[in-house]
Amino acid sequence: MTKIDEDFMHDVLNIVDLIPLGRVATYGQIARMIGRPRNARLVGKALGKPGYGKHLYHRVVTATGRLVPGWVDQGPMLAVEGIPFKDANHVDIRRCQWPGI
Repeated sequence: MTKIDEDFMHDVLNIVDLIPLGRVATYGQIARMIGRPRNARLVGKALGKPGYGKHLYHRVVTATGRLVPGWVDQGPMLAVEGIPFKDANHVDIRRCQWPGI
């Protein structure tokens, strides 16, 4: 697996900070936006890194719209923003995915 370096982390955080209220992005989408299309899992790992506070990154989900397992606050945070859900664990990605930059 590729090591998470400061440049990678900086690139990921810069994109995540652009996701607007009421929209979500996927790990793979972020990886493509930073020019690392094969590193979706690494994006997820980076966002879960201690010290970066995952509460800031609640607008990032899987390609199927699945929420982060065990993160009980993510769903309510998205619901407050008006994000539509398919079920308790999945946002309706077709209706709320950010088209990106």
